Amino acid sequence: MNQLHFKRTLLLLLAPGCVFLVFFFLAPLLFVLGESLRGSDGGVTLSRYLAVLTDPQFQKVYLRTLKMALIVTPIAVLLAYPSAYLLTKLPAGRKSFLMSLVILPLMTNPVARTYAWIVMLGKYGIINQSLQFLRLTREPARLMYTEGAIIVGLLQLFMPIMVLTLVSAMENVPDDVEEAALSLGSNRFGSFIRMIVPLSFDGLILGVTLVFTGCITAYVTPAILGGSRVLTLSTLMRQEALVLMNWEAATVIAVIMIVTTLILYNGLRLLRPRAV
Repeated sequence: MNQLHFKRTLLLLLAPGCVFLVFFFLAPLLFVLGESLRGSDGGVTLSRYLAVLTDPQFQKVYLRTLKMALIVTPIAVLLAYPSAYLLTKLPAGRKSFLMSLVILPLMTNPVARTYAWIVMLGKYGIINQSLQFLRLTREPARLMYTEGAIIVGLLQLFMPIMVLTLVSAMENVPDDVEEAALSLGSNRFGSFIRMIVPLSFDGLILGVTLVFTGCITAYVTPAILGGSRVLTLSTLMRQEALVLMNWEAATVIAVIMIVTTLILYNGLRLLRPRAV
């Protein structure tokens, strides 16, 4: 009787969250999927997918988006791993202060953060003025509205997430594991690669998933730093929907973005070691 009462209570507690997810997450996704498959006669068709997938512009934008995500994610991992490792070794006071600095960008509006890069990368921005002052260039270099500008903006946007996931994973690694490796003759770098990285692999997988999918689906940063010259999947979808009024193509692009993120997530789960 007590077990039955516990199950009923658990279901009642889960019901609000489940209802919210069904109506505001699952239902819209199913609606978008249905619209992308609905033909002009009301039947199911793949003609819209064929039209989008064979479009040279979509292929170019899709490959560009994947390329930038594949560049940002490894750089974020390489920069975040040492930072996260050092954060876990610091005393509590210093760690709390530095962690607040890591979290601070996440509390700032992404539009404000991205516009700050205009001050840095603009035609008369700080970088161009410095290059001209040092006589490295005669004319202002075109830094804005390039793939490089988007990559820098996405890296600044998502690197704190990578640091937080790695710190959370490394905090669960016992200190005596590294000490044991050092006592057996390994150096700091070797113990880090052979012990810390495998034991924090769950945090790495989560961080890579969040950063990679965030790069694919990000809109504000590519829209501001890339403009109409360098389109990504999100800006292309917005262009198709609100500029060209081609809602059919926009729904297909939305589904392709969702499928891409799901494939990535499940692929990374297969890389997770079953036992450490």
